[in-house]
Amino acid sequence: MMRQYLAIKAAHPDHLVFYRMGDFYELFFDDAVKASAALDIALTKRGQHLGQDIKMCGVPVHSHEAYLSRLIRQGFKVAVCEQVEDPAEAKKRGAKSVVERAVVRVITPGTLTEDALLDARSHNYLAAIAEAQGELALAWLDLSTADFATQPLLASQLAAALARLAPGEVLVPDRLLAREPVKLALEEWNAVLTPLPSARFDSDNARKRLQAAFNVAALDSFGSYSRAEVAACGALLDYVELTQAGKLPALAPPRRQRADGTMEIDPATRRNLELVRGLDGRRDGSLLATIDRTLTGPGARLLAERIAAPLTERVEIERRLDLVQLFVERPAVRERVREALRRTPDIERAKDPRRAKCRSFSGCGIDERELRSRIVFKQVFVVRRLQQILKRPHGPWSS
Repeated sequence: MMRQYLAIKAAHPDHLVFYRMGDFYELFFDDAVKASAALDIALTKRGQHLGQDIKMCGVPVHSHEAYLSRLIRQGFKVAVCEQVEDPAEAKKRGAKSVVERAVVRVITPGTLTEDALLDARSHNYLAAIAEAQGELALAWLDLSTADFATQPLLASQLAAALARLAPGEVLVPDRLLAREPVKLALEEWNAVLTPLPSARFDSDNARKRLQAAFNVAALDSFGSYSRAEVAACGALLDYVELTQAGKLPALAPPRRQRADGTMEIDPATRRNLELVRGLDGRRDGSLLATIDRTLTGPGARLLAERIAAPLTERVEIERRLDLVQLFVERPAVRERVREALRRTPDIERAKDPRRAKCRSFSGCGIDERELRSRIVFKQVFVVRRLQQILKRPHGPWSS
């Protein structure tokens, strides 16, 4: 068994390996020392390896998500190793045969999808920075909602863009870290940086990866992207596929966001304005906490996104203000809409079938097409209900 564990650990040297043994995930050697200190659980030992005691600790499978959450918040990355063979099959090979195990998922701060590990009222972005032909680009996605976007930028705009998104993890090519302007912009994000070989940001390979992921012959139908944007998007897909053990979840095609579409606010100013976080880094005391009266997770996330990225175009600003005016002047309509929203689930985060029904890493054999049909039906129902509320029986937006 220890030979099997060491082979798996060798493939994931920078991750804590959750090694499934019956009803527990066990950790060994240095992983056990780090995890026991971070989780405040007992450190024990089991036998010896090369003359040294094998240090060990474990967490119950039925409550592992609480422990995972604590580890991820402290910056650890975890490789979840499950039994992928029935023990009865292993016994057929001999009494001492070891049950086959494999890493089914790597969990990092930017690739969370489980409800227990996510804040329902906040996005959890995985971001990537890339350079091609002397241009920089930033791409980001939220695996839990399938949101995917990209933006061209200058090195001087990078710090402000990251402060706006507040990603849980940032992928960066190792060669970019040697460039002083980029290194300076990333200083505040060192704790969430994941340096990767520059080869993973190759724009030609990235284009092919994107075309394969979205089943298109060309990316033109989604928009016009620079090579740097394509490289950043491709690096995200590559990393997601790597952490999801080769299973790329459904994602929306990347939308292109203009660098001048929202107000650029440098990190120091944003911190002092306390838009979505107070000076202590918490949500309490911020502008967002003061005005947030949303009833759903998607609504809360959208409000936070809009406060963090003030618009610069007058037409769009006035369109939003028109909607605000509508609901201010029509309190009865407002209350009927809010009542409908109270009964609306988090549709955005129900799009991943594994998250909607699966609660373990070993899979649950759901019918994906059936689940997606139910989700679409629920979306149509919600839209139609809102349309009914907003009908005009006696005049425009009657109250």
